[in-house]
Amino acid sequence: MRVFFALWPDVSVRTHLEEVAKLLHRECGGKKTRGESIHLTLVFLGEVEKVDPLLEIASKLSANAFEIKMDRAGYWKHNRIAWAGMAENPELTDLVASLQAALKSAGFEYDERNHFPHVTLVRRAGEPKSLPDFEPFSWQATEFCLVGSTPSGYSIIGRWAL
Repeated sequence: MRVFFALWPDVSVRTHLEEVAKLLHRECGGKKTRGESIHLTLVFLGEVEKVDPLLEIASKLSANAFEIKMDRAGYWKHNRIAWAGMAENPELTDLVASLQAALKSAGFEYDERNHFPHVTLVRRAGEPKSLPDFEPFSWQATEFCLVGSTPSGYSIIGRWAL
């Protein structure tokens, strides 16, 4: 199973993100991310055989809850993704760094590309003439989760309070 750590939005935040997805879809076409699949990836591990060690690592992690201000849309031409994101967020950066350090010390490999926090909202998107503006909104990150990815979709394997 492919797994990753993520922030999973509550219903209110998901509703806001679905509205942004509609705006992006109007500009870019493509395929909108299903509402129940919307998330912000923290660390992507890929294929793993056992999740128990990951559950233990996550249960020992200590981080404070924090606020994310979702305030911008973007587009990446190289992979045809339209997304929503935020200005630099030190608490989010610290959470990702803590997870990566714990995973590395336990011998796990993960995607080490530079982490750019975003929420993928449209895939196979065409390049937009302009990106839509939207009313910024806050996301209270109060927990993180371990998520499994299969051909039938995502399933949350574990949740931990921040």
